[in-house]
Amino acid sequence: MKLKPRITIRLFADGVSKGFGPGIAELLERIGNTGSLRAACAEMGMSYSKGWTILRSCERSLGFQLLERKTGGEYGGGSIVTENGKNMLACYRILEKKLDEAGTELLQRQFGSLFPGNV
Repeated sequence: MKLKPRITIRLFADGVSKGFGPGIAELLERIGNTGSLRAACAEMGMSYSKGWTILRSCERSLGFQLLERKTGGEYGGGSIVTENGKNMLACYRILEKKLDEAGTELLQRQFGSLFPGNV
């Protein structure tokens, strides 16, 4: 048995119950890959309306847009992750990585004697 910590991060603005976390991060990555909120939601098994609700709520709590929306037309609409959205996602992923590394180190220090060679 090998132990490994699993740390998930959720960022909240003061007094706001919704924030930025693993779900919105994955949604932004998928939007970046597909160019479409609808396609990203479908890949995640989420309704389009739920995706919109999550995004709007997160944007309100952060105070900036995560997506640039393009309405339909001859070639359809789409969504582009804004520079603020890209920066938010990149910083979030760096924080995840650093906390994972710190968690692994702390796990070794705290539980290494109980589980020698398994942390």
